[in-house]
Amino acid sequence: MCTHSVKHLIIGGGIIGCSTAYHLARGGEKDVVLLEKAGLTEGATWHAAGLVGQLRSSRNTTRMLKRSVAMYDRLEEETGMAFDWKKVGSLRLAATKERMLEAKRLTTMARSFDLEMEMISASEAKQLFPYIDETGILGAAFIPSDGHVDPASLCQAIAAGARKFGAQIRQGVTVLDFEVKNGRITKVMTSDGDYEAETVVMAAGMWSRELGAKLGIQVPACAVEHQYIVTEPLPDADLVRGLPTLRDPERLVYYKPDAGGRLVIGGYEEGTLPFGDRGIPGEFVRQLLPDNLDRFGPLAELAAEVTPVLNEVGIRSVINGPIPYSADGDFVMGWAPGFDNLMMATGFLYGIAAGGGAGEMIAEWITDGRPGLDLWPLDCRRFGPHHGTRAFMYPRAVEHYAHHYKMRYPGQEAESVRNLRLSPLYEVLKENGAVYGSKNGWERPLWFAPDGVEPVDQLDFLDPGWHTFAAEEHKAVREGVALIDQSSFAKFEILGPGALDFLQRLAACNMDKPVGAVIYAQFCNEKGGIEADVTITRLGRDHFYLVTGSGFGTHDADWMRRHMPKDGSVHLIEVTSARAVINICGPMARDVLQVACEQDVSNAAFPFATARNITIGCAPVRAVRIGFVGELGWELHVPTEFGAHVYGVLREAGAAHGIRDVGYRAIDSLRLEKGYLYWSGDISPDYTPIEAGLGFRVHLKSGGDFIGRDVLSQQKADGPDRLLCTFVTPMKLPLFGGETILQAGETVSLATSAGFGHTVGQTIVFGYLTRKQSQSTDFEIEVYGERHPITRIEGPIYDPDNTRLKS
Repeated sequence: MCTHSVKHLIIGGGIIGCSTAYHLARGGEKDVVLLEKAGLTEGATWHAAGLVGQLRSSRNTTRMLKRSVAMYDRLEEETGMAFDWKKVGSLRLAATKERMLEAKRLTTMARSFDLEMEMISASEAKQLFPYIDETGILGAAFIPSDGHVDPASLCQAIAAGARKFGAQIRQGVTVLDFEVKNGRITKVMTSDGDYEAETVVMAAGMWSRELGAKLGIQVPACAVEHQYIVTEPLPDADLVRGLPTLRDPERLVYYKPDAGGRLVIGGYEEGTLPFGDRGIPGEFVRQLLPDNLDRFGPLAELAAEVTPVLNEVGIRSVINGPIPYSADGDFVMGWAPGFDNLMMATGFLYGIAAGGGAGEMIAEWITDGRPGLDLWPLDCRRFGPHHGTRAFMYPRAVEHYAHHYKMRYPGQEAESVRNLRLSPLYEVLKENGAVYGSKNGWERPLWFAPDGVEPVDQLDFLDPGWHTFAAEEHKAVREGVALIDQSSFAKFEILGPGALDFLQRLAACNMDKPVGAVIYAQFCNEKGGIEADVTITRLGRDHFYLVTGSGFGTHDADWMRRHMPKDGSVHLIEVTSARAVINICGPMARDVLQVACEQDVSNAAFPFATARNITIGCAPVRAVRIGFVGELGWELHVPTEFGAHVYGVLREAGAAHGIRDVGYRAIDSLRLEKGYLYWSGDISPDYTPIEAGLGFRVHLKSGGDFIGRDVLSQQKADGPDRLLCTFVTPMKLPLFGGETILQAGETVSLATSAGFGHTVGQTIVFGYLTRKQSQSTDFEIEVYGERHPITRIEGPIYDPDNTRLKS
């Protein structure tokens, strides 16, 4: 067999693969080839239900799905192929007071995402979908630009468009294996010969995991069973044809009008079955699974409550097919860590809704190096080493599936496959009342239940019970002394003769500081956007210690490795597991630390933003005088085996000062008061340090020729077009981020972060404004459909001169 040389090789002929081929070719890329082992759509696309909904919890994911709708609007005219695209809108019913709150929260999020969505009455919902029994329905949310489509026809139309623009689609070609050299896929072996490609796109859906195994990676994508029924024709076929799609989350079901006056009704029940966890059986081409009406029956009974017409029509067919899923229920996209040329495009639960926009983003990622929208919630680098394992992924996918429509409160945690990564303080903090959450597999205290309070998270839309306890922890940090277990920080050592030059290239600030200096730094992309927000301690001339967030280690390490010199002059070593981290903080922190350790920790001996090796009890400790709460404090980086010992020594030394444990919920309110920013929320690749108010960390004179320098230099000279601003109100509002910020009744921004500052007694909101808008002070924020005045101020609110921090 011959060897084929192509530029872009796409593996998988479902909607995601076809859309990627279409967008690459439409954008002018040549030598685009898609391989499909059977026929197009014959994996999961052909039996998808076909709902196209746009609203997701992330603004940029929503924007991506809006691009799908824009593509579907034009595609028939572009290709000449009809695919039954019906832009009829979508309804989301609310049958309880909490569902009304949920719908109102989604509506204000949609507004901040620039997606039209409105709350309507039960009677208005019935006018749109007359088969509803409005008894017990309190209201509904309506998105007029949603719709539904025939998935197989859509995929064929996209494939036709891809061919029109020059892409080649080769069906009946099976990928057999890969050749990898120096982190690059150099050859893809297939039943049609070998392929050499500049980029390889993994769009193989539920087969991605098996193909990934051939590359030595555990792809965090899988499949689970999903059932829906198709009814016999309803009495008025013309009425059915014009219906919007319908979701009734309280009853866990959805509806889609179908050809011939029928309805498609599906749902997300408890106890679905994983598919392919022991390998996908046989070829599994255009196959379905045996129906399971015992499992679907309860959903059908619930559906009949809200649409009684179902009691009068029969079931024409039951569809039970495997649908793609992932370890956290969201997509798996982006450059795969450890490979120079492998692009992931898999794990698409709602691939029909996402297909058009996702293909566009993948194409941009390939041609421009990054997508036009920051897609961190979908980026494959959000996953840790455990996410792709069979023991984690399938149970977690089954849990996420069951919670697809279930009530989910802000801050609610998954329950399956927990206690994977444990700090050495886990047991003692549990005994102290820790209520644990999970981040990248790490168990982390969210808050601490005092004696007599059950250590179970207390969640609510309006007044979560945990607020009371987190407020007391907040007060302890501001007025006394506290300990925070931050062992889950991702930690790396960077060393070698090229380490300084390497970091000068990445960081927007000057990294050539004395040994012992602690440097807060941003790594930027070519457009000046913030790719990483890190703390770096210089340990030696050619030796640095980098700390980043618990969930960002894979991402940040990948960014560094892609920019490392190839000559071996720089080495990057992950040391996350080597050190526990205990943050001691508060105005009495020095008093406690001085008793516990052997060295002088006075301000003169140990100033802010420096690091020293000290001894606490019997343990050697790397003490770093920095933190995220805005008070005097140290991060104590302790060899893991000494972690519990150091904690015990500090607790004993601090007993006279009322030392107490503090969780991550209190950290959030503390950092809001201080104006500290969180990567992936307040800052991201979409925003530059200048726009985020971090211009003081951009060193144009003393810094190196860092990535993004030209953009940041221009912004410093001309001023940015937008700015991150701080807003406050004395009202205690139930905000969680994503709420709409308005000026004179018009949407101007969204809350990137929000919460109540217990010391300052105000609700604090962060959000970006244009330069002109930032000259005003009077704004509003929408909370569950109601608008409240907020005032833009010059932040930070707490200790703006850093007096307490540097005392």
